[in-house]
Amino acid sequence: MKETKEITEKIILGIDPGTNIMGYGIIKLTGKKCELLSMGIVKLSQFDNHAMKLKHIFERTLSLIEQYKPDEVALEAPFYGENIQSMLKLGRAQGVAMAAALYRDIPIFEYAPKKVKQSITGSGSSSKEQVAAMLKALLKYEENPQFLDATDGLAVAYCHFLQNNIGGNAMAKKTKGGTWAAFIKENPERKL
Repeated sequence: MKETKEITEKIILGIDPGTNIMGYGIIKLTGKKCELLSMGIVKLSQFDNHAMKLKHIFERTLSLIEQYKPDEVALEAPFYGENIQSMLKLGRAQGVAMAAALYRDIPIFEYAPKKVKQSITGSGSSSKEQVAAMLKALLKYEENPQFLDATDGLAVAYCHFLQNNIGGNAMAKKTKGGTWAAFIKENPERKL
């Protein structure tokens, strides 16, 4: 594991695991300032074999780790649905991405999809489009990714930032009441 010392800069890699498309987002924290470094997708549909998809997820995750040198990796947990086969495949995809981070001794954190949405928009039932729009406003970037999986990966990284700030829920700490409405009222510049 990395030495624990006071860090003024931190890089977080967020991953939205998938078996057809894996989304990722990378943010850099300098003090309490957060900026987007990169976001994108890894297409996996060209692989017919599930094992080859998993191998590619592992390799691409390692490649992102080597390129950006994140201090922490945040992953979206598979959601519980009725299709057991889909859940198994998503769980494997997540496990392989986790293994890549652990292979490089990088701490991993896991967030439920509803927790990610709630952290970004204030509602656990927000649409992918609402999450993407809020991230665009918060991080002030111009590009519109082709796939929302990219902003899903970014949302996981930003959720981790907010949950830890890096030290607690940013919305609750910045507001007197700890509610989304109070946060918007006290931070009008962050409104969409």
